[in-house]
Amino acid sequence: MINITIENNLVEAAVLGKFTLTDFRDFEEKLLGDLRFQGGVNVLIDLRDMLSFTVDVAWEEIRFSRKHAREFGKIAIVTSSQWQTWSVWFTSLFAGVDVDIFDNINSAEAWLNGADT
Repeated sequence: MINITIENNLVEAAVLGKFTLTDFRDFEEKLLGDLRFQGGVNVLIDLRDMLSFTVDVAWEEIRFSRKHAREFGKIAIVTSSQWQTWSVWFTSLFAGVDVDIFDNINSAEAWLNGADT
């Protein structure tokens, strides 16, 4: 399941439980809609409560990142999982977007708002 909120140029998504392709497509649709109306956006993705994801989500995420990377400002990922950290790092190699990983939401929000971390 995914909860998505959009405010100004920030899209926040929190993944809860299993992250499915349907969840990713919902996220993708909201991101693309926000990009059309506001230009480049920053994204905060909270993975602390994600239990698992399907393989098709990983593939779709790589495809989406490669296609739309230049349309984003910054992407902050909040996770305490070393495996997710490596996955994000690997994906960012393909995307060419400014991505950083945080272990708490406050640091992620501060970075997205321009504070040095």
